[in-house]
Amino acid sequence: MVPAAPSDALALGVDFGSSGLRLALVDGEGLAIGGDERALAYARPFTDPEGWRLGLVALVGSLPRELRCRVGAISLDGTSGTLLLCRPDGSALAEALPYDKACPEQAGRLQALVPEGTSAASASSSLARALRLINQHQGGPFLLRHQADWLMGWLLGHWRWGEEGNNLRLGWDLAGGRWLGTLLDQPWSAALPEVVPSGSRLGSLNPLAATALGLPPSCQVVAGTTDANAAVLAAGLASGDGLTVLGTTLVLKQFVDRPIQAPGVSAHRLDQRWLVGGASNSGGGVLRQFFSDQQLAELSRQIDPSRPSGLQLQPLPGRGERFPVDDPDRQPVLGPRPVSDALFLQGLLEGMAQIEAEGWQRLQALGAPAIGRVITLGGGARNPQWRRLRQQALGVPVINRPGLSSALGSARLACRGLGPEDGGDLLPLPPEP
Repeated sequence: MVPAAPSDALALGVDFGSSGLRLALVDGEGLAIGGDERALAYARPFTDPEGWRLGLVALVGSLPRELRCRVGAISLDGTSGTLLLCRPDGSALAEALPYDKACPEQAGRLQALVPEGTSAASASSSLARALRLINQHQGGPFLLRHQADWLMGWLLGHWRWGEEGNNLRLGWDLAGGRWLGTLLDQPWSAALPEVVPSGSRLGSLNPLAATALGLPPSCQVVAGTTDANAAVLAAGLASGDGLTVLGTTLVLKQFVDRPIQAPGVSAHRLDQRWLVGGASNSGGGVLRQFFSDQQLAELSRQIDPSRPSGLQLQPLPGRGERFPVDDPDRQPVLGPRPVSDALFLQGLLEGMAQIEAEGWQRLQALGAPAIGRVITLGGGARNPQWRRLRQQALGVPVINRPGLSSALGSARLACRGLGPEDGGDLLPLPPEP
């Protein structure tokens, strides 16, 4: 396959969510290639990493050959906190532990490893999941890799690297550029990745990956980020903006002048700026426990946001919450359920709007500036009634942008692989239509 000329090259981004994966292509200016953003559900359970790889191969392979021939760089984002134990050759030793899996039995060990109050010190952190996985391992060398980093390793043909944003909850100290506490003193410290900044150019595709994907062997692999950070890149947040991603879970993000550390709160560095936020276990995953997508659309049209339901629900998918409170024992409140399905749905949406409002209040109490508006991405951004309920709860304008996706943000991040070897800042955002 002949590589594309620099002026003709495209950047490819792939977003790995909890229910499936999505792909986007952009040109060298960071502009989306119309009609070529596509999605695919996982063919295997989310915790099976082979399903991630097979989905990547199938989704990229669905692109027309003339577009695949032009791909000069690729970047991936994944669910922050989904952790895998694998051999040095990348083969999985067990199913992955997903981002919302708390491990409260590790609380005592966490205190001995990392400072209290850091994101890695929580029972819902990647470090807590790492300790559980290590306890279950029967011997032999192993690596700890998050979803996006494991897939990045497959692209490169080695699993040396980990991207900084994906590893904060494992114990990476972003400000200090090191692993927190006594992590490097542990007998399993060799399992930790070498951490690189998001957007780093890491090398060209491994020949096996290039063949499987149908991409040029010269295609550059660019270190990705978390799914929520990729959404920020897609949305193009301005000062005073907040971002909410309404997917399977509920994610809040905003830029700040300095990092904030607190249980359940993450501080990332993105495009030379500090980005803070948190992720609630609440979200679309709860809604799908009760309703299909068609039912959600039909019932939502029956909701009158000006008339409160009177319900006081705490819509969590099960025990445990990460943000705005970090409480692995918090219980959902999903009843009493009224006879009217539309009223029940309204109560669930109101409960999620209240969780979102408490999330922004928590960030502000920790020192983040007040937000002037909220930009919304994800499947929930297609629901106008939910937007009105959220706007009432938040007291600021809420703008839905369902056409933007984390895949687009990852594609724009991949653009760094199309430029000169020393990279540079992210491309400026194209003007809004």
